[in-house]
Amino acid sequence: MFSRHVSGSLRRCSGRFPSSRAYASVTSTNPNRVDIVEVGPRDGLQNEKTVIPPEVKVDLINRLGRAGMDIVEAGSFVSPKWVPQMAGTADVISQMERLHGHRYPVLVPNTKGLELLLDLLAKHPASPSTPAPTDEIAMFSAATDAFTKANTNCTIAESLARLEPVARKALDNGLRVRGYVSVVITCPYTGKVDSAKVKEVARALLDMGCYEVSLGDTVGTGNPTSVRAMLETVMGGSAGLPAAKLAGHFHDTFGTAVANVMTALDMGIRTIDAAVGGLGGCPYSPGATGNVATEDVMYALQGSKYSYPGDLNAMVDIGAWISDVLGRQNASRAGKAILAKKTRERKFKELEPKRERDGGNAETIAAKL
Repeated sequence: MFSRHVSGSLRRCSGRFPSSRAYASVTSTNPNRVDIVEVGPRDGLQNEKTVIPPEVKVDLINRLGRAGMDIVEAGSFVSPKWVPQMAGTADVISQMERLHGHRYPVLVPNTKGLELLLDLLAKHPASPSTPAPTDEIAMFSAATDAFTKANTNCTIAESLARLEPVARKALDNGLRVRGYVSVVITCPYTGKVDSAKVKEVARALLDMGCYEVSLGDTVGTGNPTSVRAMLETVMGGSAGLPAAKLAGHFHDTFGTAVANVMTALDMGIRTIDAAVGGLGGCPYSPGATGNVATEDVMYALQGSKYSYPGDLNAMVDIGAWISDVLGRQNASRAGKAILAKKTRERKFKELEPKRERDGGNAETIAAKL
């Protein structure tokens, strides 16, 4: 249960979702528009073992923006002692290319992180030609005490109590606030998670003023059956949460992330977190693999009733580039397949003059590729 203070706050705010209606992700003109929150530069990079220079992060964000990704999670104002890969976020978001109409949320776990962000924004105010470095923060809790203790050294109730003043101050300063709930299917420390607790924590974040809460299958054990059951609990029954206030965040540990995305969409959710190249993992969830690859989500949605931002071919190239820079395997199945096709077609074109000279045929040439 929550602490007495937090529970009382929930009773007072229950069902109201203050200050959040203006920022619904689903567009009123296209109910099948899927917003993709590109989390590669933050959630994707935070678990890398090698040091990533700020200029690489800036380059990644710039490439993603130019590829049409209009919501890019750009970094995190956390202590570099705990998440060293997020060091330099202030430099990154002040130096990156900021496109009009695009959003660049940053993770802010506590009041200290918010103060650092507000100080930065005061030094880099928006102008007619250049947007502010960001106008949105994200904050996180989890659905089990064991995970919050491992992650932030506190219980769920203590986590929510800490986040209340962060949300209030961010909203007072004109920032959007997005929430995360981790381990919504399985906790690496306690096993199967009670979906009623997921609903409780998500409601607490919405009542603080989050315009949206992303439900994270942090360990990546979810499948369409367990994801559907979790969402039915969160969205159903007494004081069920509306799909328009929820997002899906799936890791691909067991290869079911794309199927889970489609399940969430089938249930009315229209915001999906994804990472180019399948970047990511979780430092507090041993064995968890990366986020669902943005390229795989885009490919899965091709030819469907859903529309989405961004250019798939451009994202495939970005996934290959950042994987090469990091010295890691590209985890996007669609990305690798499309790249292999491009390579094959390029080689075929290179051999075409020889085929014409030698009187060869397409079958012979193809056998050499």
